[in-house]
Amino acid sequence: MEDPSENGVIYDGELLTGIDDHHGGLIVDLKEPMDPEIFLLLLKASISQWRNQGKKAVWIKLPIALVNLVEPAVKEGFWYHHAEPNYLMLVYWIPETTSTIPANASHRVRVGGIVLNGKREVLVVQEKSGRFQGCGMWKIPTGIVDEDEDIFMAAMREVKEETGIDTEFLEIVAFRQSHKSFFEKSELFFLCMLHPLSFDIQKQELEIEAAQVILSQ
Repeated sequence: MEDPSENGVIYDGELLTGIDDHHGGLIVDLKEPMDPEIFLLLLKASISQWRNQGKKAVWIKLPIALVNLVEPAVKEGFWYHHAEPNYLMLVYWIPETTSTIPANASHRVRVGGIVLNGKREVLVVQEKSGRFQGCGMWKIPTGIVDEDEDIFMAAMREVKEETGIDTEFLEIVAFRQSHKSFFEKSELFFLCMLHPLSFDIQKQELEIEAAQVILSQ
């Protein structure tokens, strides 16, 4: 039997469905459009059921097309955990205890490539933007490690993108941790030694002002 809500919205007894995670919680991956008032009723009833089942954290993954469901979820106690270009992840802690939900990723990872040839010459660039823009400073190619990308592959890719030089990875020679580097997140920076396989510099026009090899000290 259908039960009307106090706002006149009909709730037919259905619940939101999800899959169990490995920590006593549940992941709800919403894909279909839904009226926000209907969603709120389903969410209230579902939380009650999950509480009775002893669930802990409830994760709701909302694709960007369902942004209209963010407000009712937040009003029901959910908060932002993380976001990607095509979705927002919300989370809610059911037990009346201190939440043990881990924070979103705490670090981003950057790399730098030292490209040293047999003449003890090192590959350097000047950037068109950033903090070194216009100051005439030469630096090694650097960049961000992509998702699912190995550190050494990222270093080789950045060198190739910025200078056109193909390289092979030799070793990681140093790494550094810094804090509050990017939107309050910490950063890990890995310095990689690379050997050049080609010598024809073709600088990236969008980001690189100049590129050359200089004698290392």
